[in-house]
Amino acid sequence: MHRKTRSRLRNRWWKYFVAGLLLSPLLPPAMGTDKQDLKAQIEELKRRLEKLEKERTPEPEAFPKSEKEASRDQELAEVRRQVDILAFEVERLRSGEPEIEVTDDQARSKGLGPAAATIYRKRQGVSIAGYGEMLYNNFSGRDESGDSVSKTSELDFLRAILYAGYRFNDRFVFNSEIEIEHGSTSLGGSTSVEFAYLDFLVNDHLTVRGGLLLVPMGLVNELHEPTVFVGANRPETERRILPSTWRENGFGFVGSAGMVDYRVYVVNGLLGSKFSSNGLRGGRQKGYKAKASHLAVVARVDLNPTPGVFFGGSIYNGGSGQGLTFDGQDLDVGTRIGELHAQIQMEGFDLRGLYARASLDDVAELNQALGYTGKNSVGGTQQGGYLQFGYNLLSRVREDVRLMPYYRAETLDTQAQVPAGYLRNPARDRSFHTLGLELKPISNIVLKADYQWNRNRAKIGLDQFNMALGYNF
Repeated sequence: MHRKTRSRLRNRWWKYFVAGLLLSPLLPPAMGTDKQDLKAQIEELKRRLEKLEKERTPEPEAFPKSEKEASRDQELAEVRRQVDILAFEVERLRSGEPEIEVTDDQARSKGLGPAAATIYRKRQGVSIAGYGEMLYNNFSGRDESGDSVSKTSELDFLRAILYAGYRFNDRFVFNSEIEIEHGSTSLGGSTSVEFAYLDFLVNDHLTVRGGLLLVPMGLVNELHEPTVFVGANRPETERRILPSTWRENGFGFVGSAGMVDYRVYVVNGLLGSKFSSNGLRGGRQKGYKAKASHLAVVARVDLNPTPGVFFGGSIYNGGSGQGLTFDGQDLDVGTRIGELHAQIQMEGFDLRGLYARASLDDVAELNQALGYTGKNSVGGTQQGGYLQFGYNLLSRVREDVRLMPYYRAETLDTQAQVPAGYLRNPARDRSFHTLGLELKPISNIVLKADYQWNRNRAKIGLDQFNMALGYNF
């Protein structure tokens, strides 16, 4: 198919998507909360309490109570108990404690980690939450071929995050994540908006979302709090092919139907001029003056047969040319990414697995436009995946403490296929084996330590020891 024809077809679907968004306010409203209920209950109980107190006439202990008096005393005690419960609820409201129960599974269905979902636990007003992580990397002095390598160990306060949200009412919610990386912007760190969006809660099963969005792919990109993912470092497949943390400007739907959760977004496409032989990570536009000559659609579906278990997949399809030209023609650089994932957390076991594959069009022209030669080609096909296993040794002893050894096996090839006339770089065909231990003294704090064996076909893999301290609140 001609390149211009492909581009026209690729960019036609989003008009129908916009029409769906405009019609969504016509759907039934979300379930509201009668904020007068609590006040009315308190007033009624007060009236009952006053009436019972007046009717009660204490008798000397020497005389047994009549059946009517005993019944009245029981009713009085019950009313006092209910008043105490309601007083506690009122105090919770005044102190700003969460008012709505949101489980970790429910937060995940919205594409959010436990702390990121804080705003959904409030009925109205401001919420503040956050997380952070510090990472230590110590590298081997020799690569897998035995050659001496000098790579300095690093201790990095990798991230400090604040979530800030505001619930306007029962239907409108704002949520955001502000990230400071590497401790200081003056020393090479950065401050970024990881996401910032508005939710319109159409009803209990459908939300319209717009703003700077996390792309709903994989196990880590949305759930990237250090207390959620296993391992001191994130899996490489979810850094190179699914470029976590991946966020783009867009809008779409978040919904559920029975045991099915889904998210469908239209976002600006990736920036193909920043792709490299090492994957798609450089192509993230991160919300900054994002070029949108080519848009993309991303859709995710998860099945949740029982709490702690889900499996599903996601697909991404869009152009990455964004005005890039070669030989007088606009490049489409059609980009398709698909992934399958599964997670099982039951009876102390933690099993996770993912496979991702990306394919790109116009790669030869893209290489030439960017001046890439030899082994530096962008991969026309890229693929990777991992299997991870862990077991909480304290699962049958303590519910509040987690001590889990874990193992992850991963492969990654960002040049699984390159155009004719280019060479594959054997260093881009990699495998990783990670063995470690995770301790959670409480659910909000985690300590991780692991050793990672890194191998590649160029025989220059460098092993490393890692430690991480993470928290959320």
